[in-house]
Amino acid sequence: MQKIIPEKLKAGDEVRVIAPARGIRIIGKESREIAAERFAALGLKVTFGKNTTDENWDMMGSSPIEDRVSDIHDAFADKNVKAVFTIIGGANSNQLLPYLDYGLIENNPKIFCGFSDITALLNSIYAMTGLETYSGPHYSSFGMKHGFDYTLENMRKMLMGSGVNEVMPSREWSDDPWFIDQEKREFIKNEGYWLIHGGKASGTIVGGNLGTFNLLLGTPFRPAFDGDTILFAEDTEGCDIAQFERNLQALIYQPDFKNVKGLVLGRFQKGSKVSREQLEFVINTKRELKDIPVVANVDFGHSTPLLTIPVGGTAEINDDRLVLKD
Repeated sequence: MQKIIPEKLKAGDEVRVIAPARGIRIIGKESREIAAERFAALGLKVTFGKNTTDENWDMMGSSPIEDRVSDIHDAFADKNVKAVFTIIGGANSNQLLPYLDYGLIENNPKIFCGFSDITALLNSIYAMTGLETYSGPHYSSFGMKHGFDYTLENMRKMLMGSGVNEVMPSREWSDDPWFIDQEKREFIKNEGYWLIHGGKASGTIVGGNLGTFNLLLGTPFRPAFDGDTILFAEDTEGCDIAQFERNLQALIYQPDFKNVKGLVLGRFQKGSKVSREQLEFVINTKRELKDIPVVANVDFGHSTPLLTIPVGGTAEINDDRLVLKD
């Protein structure tokens, strides 16, 4: 498979916002206004897919499959659009995978960015086309009033800069419901990365939200762990240590897992109650992980802030030093 790296964003470019899972209704007026100001400050013009409005929602909080697919196709077919951002995650973007025109996407490569449930799309597009995608902020993330600086800085490096990022831990992080009250925030000093297994490795990045990635197992939409692979994984506060262990074990059972040369784990939310001691216990019970570097508590997942991680790009691990490249 030939890897395709999309062109970087620059001032004056148009960004299309779409809703492959949940729609814009969940995003409050203040957050929408802040997001609009942030994109404008970057010099980017924002347009919205036809089916991102508050109408035509079903019981899952989404528009019909054909409407969501149509918005993806329209965004990739439009020559004026240089990047596609998802509004937010949800629970059902994997419904869209067999209906996408992957030839259209491959022939019109551009930045595609989101996280959480969007993991299904990020990895399937990469698997089916070779187009590098980005696990990074949603449109809704840009509506965060406080604590967005690290997210923005790292997004700019990957999407508007050189595409090379020697990642440093954030100074602080937050796990509060900022979308409910923008001023009621609790920021916690970051203790840095948890180096569970030291070592050096480099390889192609795949992964994202672990529970969503595992929905691709047994399908053509799951990227193969070809050659040397670096697996990135995180999960939500509903994933306790037992759930995480069984999800990770499901991946380890894949015949090509032997090609995974390093594991990078995102920060666990407070609600998951996963401690470093528990995580080290689980990792150290996996013989398949015994000889590869494992780094945890990295700034991606469902807490704030977020890295922008190129799915299909390259990661280099040297103990707790992490470099991301297109």
